[in-house]
Amino acid sequence: MKRDYRSSLTLVLLGVGVLVAGCGKQTNETVAAKEQASAPAAARTTPAQPMQKELSGDVVMDPAAPELKQMAIEAVRMVPVGVDEVTTTARIQANPHSVGHAVVPVPGRILRVMGKLGDSVVRGQPLVAIESTVAAEAESAYVQSEVAVRQAEIAAAKAEADLTRISDLYEHQAVAQKEVLAAKTTASLTKAGVDQARSAQDQARRRLELLGLKPGHFQQHIVVTAPISGKVMEVSVVEGEFRNEINTPLVTITDLSRVWVTSEVPESKIRLFRVGGIAHLELIAYPNETFHARVTRLADSVDSETRTVKVNAELGNPGGKLRPDMFGSLRYSAGEVATPWIPETAVVRLNGADLVFVERAAGRFRAVPVDLGSLQDGGYPVLKGLKGGDRVVTKGSVYLKAAL
Repeated sequence: MKRDYRSSLTLVLLGVGVLVAGCGKQTNETVAAKEQASAPAAARTTPAQPMQKELSGDVVMDPAAPELKQMAIEAVRMVPVGVDEVTTTARIQANPHSVGHAVVPVPGRILRVMGKLGDSVVRGQPLVAIESTVAAEAESAYVQSEVAVRQAEIAAAKAEADLTRISDLYEHQAVAQKEVLAAKTTASLTKAGVDQARSAQDQARRRLELLGLKPGHFQQHIVVTAPISGKVMEVSVVEGEFRNEINTPLVTITDLSRVWVTSEVPESKIRLFRVGGIAHLELIAYPNETFHARVTRLADSVDSETRTVKVNAELGNPGGKLRPDMFGSLRYSAGEVATPWIPETAVVRLNGADLVFVERAAGRFRAVPVDLGSLQDGGYPVLKGLKGGDRVVTKGSVYLKAAL
């Protein structure tokens, strides 16, 4: 009897357990179903891929991809690009016809140096003051010439008066004719003496002017002035020293408002250059900036060692940013033709090839191989692969490159 009771109790407990487990499972499934139903639709579907490469080779981006908003797309523009182009190294130098030297005009002691290295000066500006005995000698010579002129003028006036008096006496037959002739001779000689004295005075005055001195003043200093307007490039004198050799440069001034560009062109390419042609200059000091110079001279001989011909070009330098000995490259072409051009940021390098991503439709891009010319104005002329008007990715190409 006890055994039957225990068996019945076990069966009851097992039934209750199964019922509880079934209820728990049903409860969990119900909760999960409710959560799935209450979740947003986007969470209940599989997320779309933001970017993928199709079999056609196109890279497709989801219109909602954040990378797409960070990309820039521009149309390829046409620019004039030179044909038969030559590129050589180039160097800026001062125009040798615009270099002036302030020199020592006379022996003397340097009192003051007013022109400092790097100063901008104008023509006639004082640069160096010199104390010299030559100045005193020139002042004395001028004073003596003034005295000589006055004496000659007095003698001429006396001779003219004597001639008038003797001529009057001759009319009254008081003197002989030979005395009149003698008086005329004296008057003529004294007039010549006046002309000679005045000529000597003019020479003394001109000497003062050449030395920068004023007539009638004493103990003046000789001032050396700037022969041209420009910038002081060299000062080779100090205050207190004595300079005996004349015509030695004290200060060198260079006018940098226009400068030269010199380059060595291979002998085989010199036929492409012509005087008056425009060359394009790019300097290391100013990347992504192009200057334009006019060819002014082709050397008359070929360097026997390098087999090159020196070419000179000239360009304006109003801001003074071009300095002698700046280094760069000079581009010259015999003509120009309209060519597609893209900025440097549009080019992607992959496996040794240059690629550009071209937009084929909204969010759809294709990597196109391109042949590029020389870098100019911050970009490249495209010799092959693109045409004007193609829309290319100029910013954010790295996102598309990751899909290749």
